[in-house]
Amino acid sequence: MWNSFLATGHIINIGHDVFKENRKLADKNRESLKKSGVFSVNIMGAIGSGKTTLIEEAIKALGEKYKVAAIAGDVIADMDAARFEKLGVKTIPANTGKECHLDAHIVSDLLKKNDLNGYDILFIENVGNLICPTDFDLGEDMKIVVVSVSEGDDIVLKHPVIFKTSDLAIINKIDIAEAVGVDPATMVRDAKSLNENIPILLTSKKQEETVAEWVKTIENAMLEKKGANQ
Repeated sequence: MWNSFLATGHIINIGHDVFKENRKLADKNRESLKKSGVFSVNIMGAIGSGKTTLIEEAIKALGEKYKVAAIAGDVIADMDAARFEKLGVKTIPANTGKECHLDAHIVSDLLKKNDLNGYDILFIENVGNLICPTDFDLGEDMKIVVVSVSEGDDIVLKHPVIFKTSDLAIINKIDIAEAVGVDPATMVRDAKSLNENIPILLTSKKQEETVAEWVKTIENAMLEKKGANQ
């Protein structure tokens, strides 16, 4: 149970363990997605980090070979969902209202309302935030954190938990690194100091080879997961 301490030292019960309940639902989501044959990717990052653009590029490339769907998480707006819809993929808006993250309950409701049988990949764009999403497993196969050089080269060390718990880190917009006075190598070094085993990609929409590497990373992870489930 969650408890709160008053100045007097007394304990007040303020509710059940939401994290425990979230983990239970996440496990159910994971099993549901597995049965549907869907490889799911939870993409986290601050507003402006480039999450939406990276997902768009992956949809463009992988949508030619696989059946792709996307959940677009946001507090209120549906602009990101509209961008995915323009690419012709099944798009599921997920407005959280006041919440700064998606959780397993939201994803569970969306999965119940949307049949993903026969789909290969589900991109889940989390709400723009580097803190809240770390506490809420969605039932995804892969967690990815995206940061941009425009956020400063200290952004990684300011948010250690998300780098410690992610399966892949992306340092984005490297084409403007010199202009904003940031060294991507510092960000790589900081990420490795928090999680020495985390794979790291340096990306820029303007550098096609980096986009291709990003797409290939997702495809390889999907194929590896599907092969392990067979």
